[in-house]
Formats: sequence, C-alpha cells, structure tokens
Amino acid sequence: MSRVGVDAGAIDVVFLTHFHGDHTLGLPPFVLYRVFVDPRPITFVGPAGIEERLNALWEVSWGVDWKPVMLPRFNVKYEVAKPSGNVAGYKYETVKLDHGTSGSNGYRIWVDGRIIAYSGDTEPTAPLDELVKGADVAIVEATGPGDVFSHMSWEHADALKKRHPKTRFMFNHLYNGTVDGAVDDLQVIEV
Repeated sequence: MSRVGVDAGAIDVVFLTHFHGDHTLGLPPFVLYRVFVDPRPITFVGPAGIEERLNALWEVSWGVDWKPVMLPRFNVKYEVAKPSGNVAGYKYETVKLDHGTSGSNGYRIWVDGRIIAYSGDTEPTAPLDELVKGADVAIVEATGPGDVFSHMSWEHADALKKRHPKTRFMFNHLYNGTVDGAVDDLQVIEV
C-alpha cells in the first residue's frame, strides 16, 4: 500500500465479499500493521460468520500470541453485511452474487457522492447487472478467457461493460491466460 501512496492506517472499513483464501490471506500483514504501528479503529464488513472466520485466520497467523498480546491492541469491529447500512460514514448496499456453492457479496458503496460497485468473485448473472447499474465506477473480476468455473470470463466482462457504457470499469482477479491475452480484450493497468 505504501508503494502506491495509501496510508494503511487511514483505512477505516474493509468490505469482504467471501472467505476464499485469495480474498483473505493478504489481511494478516495489514492487521499486523494496525496492531503495532497504527491502532486507529477499523471495521470489517462481510458475510455471516465474519468475526469467527477472521479470528480463526488471526489465530492461525500468530498462534498463541494472538489472544494475549495482539488482540488487546487491535481496535476492531466486525459487522455482518446488511442489505443496506452505514459503516464508518459510508452508505452501502449489499447485492448477493453467484459464485460457486457459497455465493459472494457484492457492494455498492457511496464515496463523496459517487457510487463504487465492487463484485469480488462472481458469475455473469443478473445480480451482477443489478450491482453495476448506475455506478460511477465498477471494480469487477475478469478471471480469464473462455469458460471459467464460477467466475466471469473476459468475454462476459466485455459484454457487461458494453451494457453499462456510462460506468467506468476496473477489472481485477485476472489469473487465467496471459497478460498479453488480456491486453487484447481488456485495458491492463500495472501499478
């Protein structure tokens, strides 16, 4: 985060779409920073079970030191995502998306009068269009070319973008295929 100028201590809310490892295993270093360097309050919003799942991750990450040493220093709240709510001064709406058997939460978040839609992992089904409709910016996965199980393909991402021409799209979760192939279908930004 610091490499791109993001103050990790200034983040006051993290929205989790689901609990798969590629969406949660980057959190422990962030939490370590928030425990020992910048203890400002933070809220995690996510699917049912968020507190239990993340506490299990913290315990796996730091073992016996988590509860007696680190937990007392961690200024955290956990909130199960509601259909709509406010957290840390941000209005949000939750849209249930299709992703394998467990599903995923998508979020519409109001920031400075604009709507950011974030899908996490999803299949290209009707709820995704509901999430993106009218958003200023949509951060949506585009896993790879062709048939991608329980994810969205580059071709479906391109079609989604065409159905919502006023929305600016940022595609993430690109892991199948090659960057060269992605460049043919999507605009690729390297940070």
